[in-house]
Amino acid sequence: MYAGAEGEKMIKLQPVLKDYLWGGEKLKSLFGRKKDGIIAESWEVSVHKDGESTISGTDKTFAEYLKENKNAVDVNGGEFPVLIKYIDAAKKLSVQVHPNDEYAQKYEHDNGKTEMWYIISADDGAGIYCGFKRDTDKEEFLAKVKDGTVEELLNFIPVKAGDCYLIKAGTVHAIGAGCVICEIQQNSNVTYRVYDYNRRGADGKLRPLHVEKAVDVINFKAFKDETNSGEYEKLSGNNGEIRNLTACKYFRTRELKLNGKYAEKNDKTFTAIDFVSGSGEINGEKFVSGDSFFIPCGEAFTVNGNAMAILTTENTLKYYAGIDLGGTGIKCGIVDENGKIVAIKKCPTKKGVEAKEILLDMANLVKDLQKETGLTLEGVGVGCPGLIDTEKGNVVYSNNLAWKNVPLIKTLKEELNLPVYVTNDANAAALGEYYFGAGKKYKSLVMLTLGTGVGSGIVFNGKLFEGNLGAGVELGHEVIKIGGEKCTCGRKGCLEAYASATALIRQAQKAMDGDKESLLWKLSDGNKENVNGKIVFDALREDDKTAGKVVKKYTEYLAAGVTNVINAFHPQAIVLGGGICAAGDVFLTPLKRKVNRQIYGGTKFAPVEIVVASLGNDAGIYGAAALAFDK
Repeated sequence: MYAGAEGEKMIKLQPVLKDYLWGGEKLKSLFGRKKDGIIAESWEVSVHKDGESTISGTDKTFAEYLKENKNAVDVNGGEFPVLIKYIDAAKKLSVQVHPNDEYAQKYEHDNGKTEMWYIISADDGAGIYCGFKRDTDKEEFLAKVKDGTVEELLNFIPVKAGDCYLIKAGTVHAIGAGCVICEIQQNSNVTYRVYDYNRRGADGKLRPLHVEKAVDVINFKAFKDETNSGEYEKLSGNNGEIRNLTACKYFRTRELKLNGKYAEKNDKTFTAIDFVSGSGEINGEKFVSGDSFFIPCGEAFTVNGNAMAILTTENTLKYYAGIDLGGTGIKCGIVDENGKIVAIKKCPTKKGVEAKEILLDMANLVKDLQKETGLTLEGVGVGCPGLIDTEKGNVVYSNNLAWKNVPLIKTLKEELNLPVYVTNDANAAALGEYYFGAGKKYKSLVMLTLGTGVGSGIVFNGKLFEGNLGAGVELGHEVIKIGGEKCTCGRKGCLEAYASATALIRQAQKAMDGDKESLLWKLSDGNKENVNGKIVFDALREDDKTAGKVVKKYTEYLAAGVTNVINAFHPQAIVLGGGICAAGDVFLTPLKRKVNRQIYGGTKFAPVEIVVASLGNDAGIYGAAALAFDK
């Protein structure tokens, strides 16, 4: 953010008005647009030849201004990438689709068209059509178009003011009647109309359709919403709030709700500001609802007032791929620098194949995501089970994958031509929670994952503690009971043997044999093999004595291990992951009480918080991606 920006350069734009047959009167009442007859679209910020915005109060077009100011768009002197318009759909728009860049440039000598819709207002029952309800194919689609029932295939979404949707090129779509929309799109005017309700144009003829071209570019898969709008963040001084709406290869948009003052400067890209409601001043110039401004790259702006605005820029965010490699499945996600997962793909981990085949599957997931999103990646991080030599990038040993001395980084680098980093999967989960989850407010944390075993990761001052050669830490194999139960590692008395989810289940099953009246039997349908962690805690909530004894003993063992960790490292927080943590206070409260009684020096000096991990099944993706941008 940038303060004191009054008086910096900016331009106010005059829109171009379009009167397509489905338009209405709302752009006049909402934004003061003046034109005889209906108004369908108001092209607010445009350099497209089919409707160029002009500089307010002059005859100079916006395109002419940009030619004279080579670096107004971005630091590289790039072309203006978007077209921003208001749309009043008094009647349904046609069912249509836009091509991608490759197709449009080859056949139309124009750009493709990915777009975003922000709903300004919507009548009761109004909605939009986005993609298909289910997978379909060319033949079924053409049959529905021919008999006039194509809407039966389309995914109808009821909408309200403030909703936002990203419509990627290739997505069949239509705006329903009663919607007023702010559309941010690629700088293009290529539309393939596939169904138009037999409407006639001003010439009295049926409006032309473009079905043959449309089926060349349509994505016939079921619609998947990839908008990824963020949560509102409060502005300093109680001046309002801001949130990310969407980001794609071509643009990034945010929603600013202002009740006071907001200032910003972007040294990488322009900012287009479209005020969809309210009034105030921007850089000392008055604005009202419907006004649009262009702030050149490197210039600042300050807004004062009560208003809502859409901020559009080039997408200058950095993106990273995070791969969570497991024994049964591989998950790959693209994560932006703000910690937002923008896309995920998965595939099974193949059994009985060479390691290289699995590595190629991982590389292909990354390539597929790059192709689907059009985003450029800065690097790739991998979370892998087992013993990892992070310096050489090799998986020394992984019993889950049956791997020995696998050159993971070397292979992926050759396939992707990107920086690649790898760490143990537990380390990745800890790093993910540190940056984006339950640990983001702490400088140091230790994460313990209570699952089949007890995984662990340590982060101090933003850096993973990986040990010699990056081998990581195995806190689950600290001994808490000399001569105790045998652990999977071969030793006796490890924390994992007593405090994993597997151990809790085993302890509950053993206790059930001594109490045939326990509620645990009923909850497990009379078969103790059905027992899981949830059942144990459900029985505890019903005051089952046997479940109570099991949980009491379990938390004692876990408290001993957690206390040892705190005494050894004294982090600011212990982050606990795994399904057991879903039990909530019935699990955490007694655990915290026992730990606080046992830690050296008590809680008076520097209390250590015990919190539950918040990233769930995506922790591995977040952490692996963080590993890449942490470098």
